[in-house]
Amino acid sequence: MTRPDVTIVDYGVGNLGSLRNALAKVGRSSEVTSDPQTVIDAARIILPGVGSFDHAVDRLTETGLGEAVVTAAREKGTPLAGVCLGMQLIMDGSDEGERPGLGLIPGRAHRFPEEFDGSRLLVPHMGWSAAVAAKPSRLAPSLGDGGRFYFVHSYAVTPDDEADVLTWTEYGERYASSVERDNVIGIQFHPEKSHRFGLALLGEFAVAEA
Repeated sequence: MTRPDVTIVDYGVGNLGSLRNALAKVGRSSEVTSDPQTVIDAARIILPGVGSFDHAVDRLTETGLGEAVVTAAREKGTPLAGVCLGMQLIMDGSDEGERPGLGLIPGRAHRFPEEFDGSRLLVPHMGWSAAVAAKPSRLAPSLGDGGRFYFVHSYAVTPDDEADVLTWTEYGERYASSVERDNVIGIQFHPEKSHRFGLALLGEFAVAEA
């Protein structure tokens, strides 16, 4: 059976319909699943997420979907995109909670400071910001040109190896707004809300090869 271009992981945390609609706009097929085997068999995977880190990890553990995502990405080399909270989940962990992440890219998420350089910093970071390319991307080549994207988040990822940073964004501090290692990409912004820049990214990921 031919699989859809993208399989979206449904573990009860995230707005899945908006991602499906965005993929449809760029002519790519998708499915939403809560079945671990379907995730393992997927051509490409999006791991979305909103809310708290530990709750999301618990849901991934309880459903077996976290193990399926790791099996697909690590053992089969399936292209995987962690989006929003999903980006933080693919790391080792987050200062927001105590649970371990999926560990697909070494690093952690930390909370934005309430103050930066003597000025108050509004948290969460919400709105449009520029992403500046740090390196070329195999899974989403348009990110090599940067762009403007829509963000809503209180935590930012710091990878252990700066070579994994795909784009940088400034919000008080400079932080990694996307990361990429081999077949795994993490995207902190909302591509489905980021107009042409986000649609271009989703369209490219939907045809990415392992």
